[in-house]
Amino acid sequence: MRNNIILIGMPASGKSTLGVMLAKELSLGFIDTDIFIQKAEERSLQAIVDSEGHMRLREIEERVLLEIDAEDCVVATGGSAAYSDPAMRHLGTGSTVVFLDVPLGVLTDQMHNFATRGIAKHPDQTFEDLFNERRALYLRYADITIDCMDKLHEAVMEDLKQRIQAVRS
Repeated sequence: MRNNIILIGMPASGKSTLGVMLAKELSLGFIDTDIFIQKAEERSLQAIVDSEGHMRLREIEERVLLEIDAEDCVVATGGSAAYSDPAMRHLGTGSTVVFLDVPLGVLTDQMHNFATRGIAKHPDQTFEDLFNERRALYLRYADITIDCMDKLHEAVMEDLKQRIQAVRS
């Protein structure tokens, strides 16, 4: 795997939206790992969580992430990808890992389907607890952290392009 841009961050942080925009802008392929999981399992992420639990979704996600062998792609990961060290090391090999750092309040305002979105979380875990738990993981794996506070997607993308070019040159 080479020359990929791996987007990590919380659900509703804009990974898929920005991933498509960035792929178009940089003439790269685009992969949404949540879609890969749903295709591989022939069911939604929420159906996996409902029938087998959040840990099973994480296991499936790790397997699917480890199978990705892409070049010159933007890869939008699921929010729980960072729980798997082997998957993150695999994705990060020869790639630039970008954490889209969106404040909790903004995420909370944007996410209206927390209970039904197919999020790999403990049944009694709040969104704030999940945010605090995952943020440390995202920071650990990120080559670049993009502060998305009060920025439109276009501004985040411009910041992202500049930062990626700086890291890669």
